[in-house]
Order: sequence, then C-alpha cells, then structure tokens
Amino acid sequence: MPVSHAEHVLLVAQGDTSASGVEEVSTSWQRSANQHGVDPDSMEAPRILTSHEIKQLQEPLDALILSAQEEIDRLYKLVREAGYTLLFCDTAGVAVEHRGDETDASRFKYWGTWLGGMWSEAIEGTNGIGTCIAEERPVTVHRAQHFRSRHTGLSCSAAPVFGVDGSLMAVLDVSAIDPERSERAHALTGALTANSARAIEEQFFRERFRQGWIVAVAPPEDDAAGMLLALDNNQRIIGANRTARASLLLDDYRLRTGVGLWTIFERDPGLFRRKDLADIPTQLVVAGSDETWPALVTPPESGRAAWQQARSDALHTRPRLDSLATLRQRAQTVPTRGGLPPGAMRRVREHVEVHLSESIDLAELAAIAGLSVYHFARAFKQSAGVTPHHYLVRRRIERAQEMLARSELPLSGIALATGFSDQSHLARHFRQMLGMTPGQFRWSQR
Repeated sequence: MPVSHAEHVLLVAQGDTSASGVEEVSTSWQRSANQHGVDPDSMEAPRILTSHEIKQLQEPLDALILSAQEEIDRLYKLVREAGYTLLFCDTAGVAVEHRGDETDASRFKYWGTWLGGMWSEAIEGTNGIGTCIAEERPVTVHRAQHFRSRHTGLSCSAAPVFGVDGSLMAVLDVSAIDPERSERAHALTGALTANSARAIEEQFFRERFRQGWIVAVAPPEDDAAGMLLALDNNQRIIGANRTARASLLLDDYRLRTGVGLWTIFERDPGLFRRKDLADIPTQLVVAGSDETWPALVTPPESGRAAWQQARSDALHTRPRLDSLATLRQRAQTVPTRGGLPPGAMRRVREHVEVHLSESIDLAELAAIAGLSVYHFARAFKQSAGVTPHHYLVRRRIERAQEMLARSELPLSGIALATGFSDQSHLARHFRQMLGMTPGQFRWSQR
C-alpha cells in the first residue's frame, strides 16, 4: 500500500527508507523532524506578520532593501508572467520585501508567499527560504521535496545574499503555487534567482566601498565565482566579499591588521597611478607563480556635481562580475612550467587517499607540496589537469561508487565515510559528476 507524503518524510528522516528523488533535501527533512519537531501532516497556514511587525524587521535591512530594488524589479519582471511571487527575506525567514500580483494577493497570503510570511525551517520544515538559510547555499525545493504535505503544490528557488563581511544577510526567493508545474519548467528559476542574489551582493559591496578602489578578480577556473576586493590608496585590502575571503584566506582579523594587495599578487606600481575615470581591465599575476588572473579595477568615486551623480552611480555601483567571464576568455594564458615535481605530487595523492573521509583544505595540501597556496593550485592543475578541489571531489565520488556497489551501508554513512558533510552534499556532487543520484547508481549495480 503506498505511503502518504507525511509517512514517507518521516521514514526518510528516521533513516528507515531510501531517499530516492529527494537526496538533496534529505538532511533538511532530518533536521525538520528530529531537531525542530515539525509536523509534516499539519494543515496550519504559515503565519503572516502585521505591518507593524514587518516594519520593525525591515529597519535593520533598510539600506540593503533600498540597494536591491532595481534588481528585485528586474527579476520579478522576468518571472511574473509564469505566476511567481518574489520574496526578499531576513535571516529569520521573514519576507520583508516582496513583489506579487496584487489581484491574487489573497491566494498568495493563504499559502504564506507574501509580505510578512514566515518561512524558517524550524517553523515550516524544508522549504526554499528556510533551507537556504540553514545551509547558506542556493536551494530549489520543488513540490514533494517540501517537508509539510500542505506545501507540496509549491515550487521555490532561493539564494543567499551575503553582506560585505561575508556573513548571511538576506535570502532572495521566487515561489509559484502550481501543483502541475514540472521540475524542468521550474529549473531555470533557480539560476535566475542565484544570479540576481549575486548582483544584489555586488551592488551593496560597491556602494559600501565606493570611496576606495574596487578590484573584481576572476580566478582561471571556468566555474569559479568572482572575487571582490576593496582597497585604500595604499593598496591595502579594506574589504573582501565572501568568495575572496574563502579563496584568499582572509578574515576580519587579517583585514584589521592589514593585508596588502601585493602580498597576494605581483606588484604593478603603475596600475593605481592611472587617472582613468572608468574601469581598468588588467591581468594580476599571482605572487610566486606565473599564473595570471583577469581583473577589473574601478577607481574611487571623486567629488562630483549633482548632474554628474547618475553617471557616477552607474560606474561605482553597477554589478559587473558577470563581465569577468569575457575577460577570462580573452586572457592570453601564460604557459606554466613543469607543474608539481613527481615527489610532491605523490605525497599529495597519498595524503588525499589516507584522509579522504576528513576535511582537507587547500592550505594543507600546499604545505605538503612545500609551495604557497596560489603556486600549488596552479602547479597541481598543470600536473593533474584539474584543480585540487575537482580532484578531491572526483576521488570522493569514486570512493562512494565503490562503497555503493560493494556494501549495503546507508547513503548517509557513505557520505560521511567519503568526506561529504551529509547525504545531500554527496547527492549534489554525485549527480553533477555522473548524471544520476547515488540511489540510482546503487540500483544499476544490482
């Protein structure tokens, strides 16, 4: 006899059944059931806050909401004809700004996808907004991937918006109420939402540091996110977005104590002496290597007359990380010499095999090879043909394949044994690399 949605959710959350088709949200289902105690069978509607309550929550985000208006309007214009509503939420999952068809407001309010709707995972279980907040990554939750049976007619795509300090500041979400909408029809919405969230982040960063130099940097890997650095007139880094902080090992302490741009890249003294009033395309050479990264340098804002302000805003606050892809394609790659010595490559491979189930970071592997992080990453790719991160993920997937074929361990156990943070983390990379879920692969080996 087929089980109900609520029964299936609880069985997966308890580890009593396969998570086939919902691997990417299975960890969220477990949190919703075991940590938050959400009832998947409850028919209670999400709470909508009063206008007074909403105003109190909007105030701390006023600057971000104002900055985001243009991008929110642009995204809503793209999705409104498909019946979507757009929610801009705080880190508690409350919609503090929204776009939606006013003639359909009562229906959106009934489903909670309206201004003041509360969508934390602790209250509503797995959903685009709440799960995005919990996992700090773009999330699409389509229909039956929701935890509560009441929400299985919804399709939601949410993306995090990180502040200038790299911490989560808000969530951008688009949601549709359509029980007939296919996963394929909804798929494009996730990419649009993530792109808009990055644009909102970048504009807010540029507005915050418009009095300084802003350097947008594109690492050479095609799938790598762009980095934003803000500099003072001495080329000291005074701001870095989340991607730059992770890639360049920057944190608030290092920024406070002082990190010069030229400790990361080879010095180019003429770059910041130029008097350009527009973006300066350039190539930055990673210190200690011959690797070049395309970059776009925006000069500081200078005092301008009121009639010049619109032009100044267009230069200093307009998001442009997307244009770095063009610079990357145009860049003339300087051939590297030699890659890693055989002995260093062997030590790195052996370390990866022994510690595959543990957390392994780039600095750790670089130390084993005896190189700087930047030089190691370039030399490793020259030797192995892929980045260290790609190599590590590939080896973890290969180990997971072996375990899926030869053991009956649950997927959650295999995920941990192969170094993934949880089952959904494994499923996401497994599908990206092999085009199928771990459950489908295991079935194919029977």
